[in-house]
Amino acid sequence: MISALIMTLNEEECLPACLASLSWCDDIVVLDSFSTDRTVEIAKAAGARVYQHKYETETKQRMYGLKEIEFKHEWVYMPDADEITPDDLRDEMLAIAADPNRPEAMFSARYKNMFMGRWVKHSSLYPTWITRLARPERIQYERECHSRPVGDGPTGRLKSHFIHYSFNKGMAAWFDKHNRYSGFEARESLQILRSKSIPWHSFFSATPEARRRALKEFSYRLPFRPLARFAYMYFLRGGFLDGWQGYHYCRLIASYEYMIVIKMRELQRRELGLSI
Repeated sequence: MISALIMTLNEEECLPACLASLSWCDDIVVLDSFSTDRTVEIAKAAGARVYQHKYETETKQRMYGLKEIEFKHEWVYMPDADEITPDDLRDEMLAIAADPNRPEAMFSARYKNMFMGRWVKHSSLYPTWITRLARPERIQYERECHSRPVGDGPTGRLKSHFIHYSFNKGMAAWFDKHNRYSGFEARESLQILRSKSIPWHSFFSATPEARRRALKEFSYRLPFRPLARFAYMYFLRGGFLDGWQGYHYCRLIASYEYMIVIKMRELQRRELGLSI
């Protein structure tokens, strides 16, 4: 079998559906960041073990969950609270867990990102691979924001998808979350700009993750970065094929890029003692 780890903060809208899709799991752990809504109540009612720990960064919280909490099973599945686990993904993961000779330290899965009732396949840069199944003792997470796992063995890829409802808590919650993330991204962007040259060799890497990181670091140096992000997603990657949902989704992601850019300017001016 497989254990599950879900990190939460005020997820009463999303958590019931997430937990319902994990009814097959006999060891669900909810790591809560002191929610003020009914998140903890919902988790306990579903039979989950609930731990609470102050949230500092995504990396620190995830590492606390994986390293400080004891799980019943060797493999741990890590869905977000706004994700649904379909039956085919469940069956694939259970087959992996049943094989004691698997060499992998972790597995990544693709997701279908839903917005306003539609899978925005092109706008969300599908396929993006996210680590969702791992052996806790064999991985570490790095980066403050959008944490990235590093394992001591191969990384496998799951054939099945999970379903991501990133807007189910409402637009205000989405902007609040990305307001927080943009601060982390602004600091990290400045650090990269000051300490690294563009990793040109990574553009030709065999791994999509390395190519995506190289493209991201290159984007930090682009003028009109929010506009460039919109043009890339909407025109070059075919976001226009996702209908009106695709247009608005691409505009939202471009607005997130703008938040990062303006916060970078803010940090630079504060360092010089200038007004904001």
